[in-house]
Amino acid sequence: MTGLESEGSQVRRAVCPGSFDPITNGHLDIIARASRLYDEVYVAVMINQSKKGLFAIEERIDLIGRVTAEYGNVRVESFHGLLVDFCKEREIPAIVKGLRAVSDFDYELQMAQMNNGLSGVETLFMPTNPTYSFLSSSLVKEVATWGGDVSHLVPPLVHDALADRLRRN
Repeated sequence: MTGLESEGSQVRRAVCPGSFDPITNGHLDIIARASRLYDEVYVAVMINQSKKGLFAIEERIDLIGRVTAEYGNVRVESFHGLLVDFCKEREIPAIVKGLRAVSDFDYELQMAQMNNGLSGVETLFMPTNPTYSFLSSSLVKEVATWGGDVSHLVPPLVHDALADRLRRN
């Protein structure tokens, strides 16, 4: 046993939810930091039937799995419906969310309060690394669509997949 374990101790689990279309270095920063704080981190990739993503859900799961493989304690799964149900099914007591700006906090606080009220799941807010404070998947897609260089905003594997997808579209 390590110093963190004791007989009968529970595995500390958290989830990082999002659409990740595509995953950015900002997302990856939050996931990496959460993976150092928790025994298991689930990356829950949201399925939104009303929204057509650039990447199919299976492609996003594959890309995220590949760029988070080095952490060893990160699992990537899709979910549809309420995040609290995803958490309940996997005995996950905590949601980890990155906050870029005060404007994110207003919406995320309401979601955190609703999730806690529905199921008791706690939300932990992690401030985004200032390097990524402006970054979003939507912005990456828009800049890349117009030929802008986003190679410093996404992992190399994701950059290649993004460039390939935009060439074919």
